Amino acid sequence: MPEFDFLIIGSGIAGLTYAIKVADELPEAKIAIVTKADEKESNTKYAQGGIAVVVDEISDSYKQHVDDTLEAGDGLCKKDIVEIVVTEGPKRFKELVEWGAHFDKKNDGAYNLGLEGGHSKNRILHHKDITGFEIEKTLLNQVHQKKNIHLYSQHFVIDLITEHHLKNSQKDLSQKKQCFGAYIFDATTEKIIPFTSKITLLASGGIGQVYQNTTNPTIATGDGIAMAYRAKARIENMEFIQFHPTALYHSTTNPSFLISEAVRGFGALLRNKSGKLFMQHYDNRKELASRDIVSRAIDNELKKSGDECVYLDCRHLNMAQFKKHFPNILQKMKEIGINIKKDMIPVVPAAHYLCGGISSNEFGQSSIENLFTCGECSYTGLHGANRLASNSLLEALVFADRCFRSSVRLINDIRIPEEIPSWNDKGTIQPKELILITHSLKELQILMSDYVGIIRSEERLEKATSRLNILYEETEELYRKAKISPQLIELRNMITVAYLIVQQSIKRTENKGAFYKVK
Repeated sequence: MPEFDFLIIGSGIAGLTYAIKVADELPEAKIAIVTKADEKESNTKYAQGGIAVVVDEISDSYKQHVDDTLEAGDGLCKKDIVEIVVTEGPKRFKELVEWGAHFDKKNDGAYNLGLEGGHSKNRILHHKDITGFEIEKTLLNQVHQKKNIHLYSQHFVIDLITEHHLKNSQKDLSQKKQCFGAYIFDATTEKIIPFTSKITLLASGGIGQVYQNTTNPTIATGDGIAMAYRAKARIENMEFIQFHPTALYHSTTNPSFLISEAVRGFGALLRNKSGKLFMQHYDNRKELASRDIVSRAIDNELKKSGDECVYLDCRHLNMAQFKKHFPNILQKMKEIGINIKKDMIPVVPAAHYLCGGISSNEFGQSSIENLFTCGECSYTGLHGANRLASNSLLEALVFADRCFRSSVRLINDIRIPEEIPSWNDKGTIQPKELILITHSLKELQILMSDYVGIIRSEERLEKATSRLNILYEETEELYRKAKISPQLIELRNMITVAYLIVQQSIKRTENKGAFYKVK
């Protein structure tokens, strides 16, 4: 049974930053990073736009960044958390640069700051249009230099180990909910192993694959949130799903290719199939309105016209500058036969970012002792009802640091129970056809896209509840009988996440930010 001081679930910006800091502070500590795919695969890798940080205090200020965040969050942000993230952000960004990350600069050496929807000032630090890739590469390079970090790829976390798993004789250790690690499925050996740990960090990313159209990679199945919910952790604000307004509409591209918000910040315009501009009818900021407004505007235009997409017009832009700033996007357009000098880019909204998640305090501590959380799977209160563009990477950096500082102070006082039971795998059947799982997955994704999308209704949410109950029962029956597999783990988790989104959507009565419900 592997024993660790720190167990980190997820290998994106949040988990890797936390691991590096712990390793530097406690070089004798045993640290494990567990990821269900390749170590390089995470939502971080696909972040195009950049990190929102105040680095120019002459033309920008903390107050302006705070105000922009609060406005985007539509009254539901926790102001103290917003102030913490904005004011601590520059220090955390400086650390990232010191670790080796490169960000675009102008000829005079100053950072080339981008503008995105919802921001009143240029404050987006970026590395071309592959900022996330640059950050992921930098952090992994640092991780591989730390001798006390053990990185496990192709390891699927099934469930957290909590006091519920202990024998009755051990449960008097504490009356509170506690975490002691996780049960992990090794996809190579197909064995389930308990990884015990004093501190567990959930940094497992987002939930985009619950929807049919998403910019998230295939690994974004909400695993951390689902297992935290099963462990009785508090989960909040799951109804606030941010849809990115401009995902490429292309039948053979899955997940949807993201056309960065920074392209609209660069001057691209939205037009309908007839070539007419429409954003002026929805918001005085036009294309630079916050994502929820732009997504609903596009959704409304498509409902009115019956068209399948709208178009992003870049034809009037400086192509030399476009190529410099967005080489990855330009290359993708070439691959699918779109010449942006002559052609407009077909786009549709796609599920992009979860504003809610596992509830945490200002130091990333969940409602379960010794279980911390940061990154997209967490709910800190920063985003409120709608995330301000490029605040997510910033939040991950700041809260990885806060989780680190809080957890290292606790480590010497935590004792792991002597007898952690092995996983009780009752399943004996090997499903003859994976179609049983893949069909349920497709049904779930269509259900969520049709009934629990950008605009929801009470009737559609009720229908979604009924169908989810059937999917849940079918999947749980299969889970009890069948041998554990990655596909079954993910399906089970996605059904749990979908249930949380639907139930918290039903409970919310006021339309805010990314949440919009009609009767």
